[in-house]
Amino acid sequence: MAAIFFLILRTQVTRGRVLALGAVAAVAVGLAVAIDRSASPFDRAEAAYGLVDNYGLALLVPLTALVFGAAALGDPAEDGTLVYLWHRPVARWKLAASALAGAVAIAVPFAVVPTALAAAVAGGGADLVAGAALASLVAVVAYSTLFMGLGLVVRRALAWGLAYVLIWEGFVARSGTGPARLSVLLYARSILAEVAGHAPPRLGASTSVAIAVPVVLAALALAATAQFLRRIDVR
Repeated sequence: MAAIFFLILRTQVTRGRVLALGAVAAVAVGLAVAIDRSASPFDRAEAAYGLVDNYGLALLVPLTALVFGAAALGDPAEDGTLVYLWHRPVARWKLAASALAGAVAIAVPFAVVPTALAAAVAGGGADLVAGAALASLVAVVAYSTLFMGLGLVVRRALAWGLAYVLIWEGFVARSGTGPARLSVLLYARSILAEVAGHAPPRLGASTSVAIAVPVVLAALALAATAQFLRRIDVR
């Protein structure tokens, strides 16, 4: 498992991805600096919360998880190198778990750390920093697992993932309780609001539910990915 984990780390951290996602993360910190320098104390707290909510959780976290999650098994499947992993004498769930661990390990410094850092730089206070870290970490794990399976099953996983993030979570999930339950962002925002002591979002969930549901979704997605790895014929 360790060999697969480090292989994912080496192959997925490309210069293009580092530069692109590093720039997106840098924007979060840059906006935080602007908030800290220009807003009044009261406005600063609200602006810092809005930055974490609307930029960190709604854009930076899912985008980063999509890029690295979809590539974890999607890239090897597309370029034909998955056969070398598939033929290793490793249980398929261990292969999926190792790939997920690699994707999450890469995503954390590009998404979780900048989101929490932006909360601190913007002057949001310790509670907001803690909420940003916990909410973004839970979201990264959930998104990475979902997008890892997507990258293995379908081509153009980035396009499908973006459609989910921008269309489903951005618009459809806000229309009612039913669609909202299928939105990772809803649960991340609920965690952020609870830990930061902020008013809960519309259609929000309790903290226990907001943590449990993404974990369950991630477990189911991981199991589905492992099952797919058992059934496919890799050549």
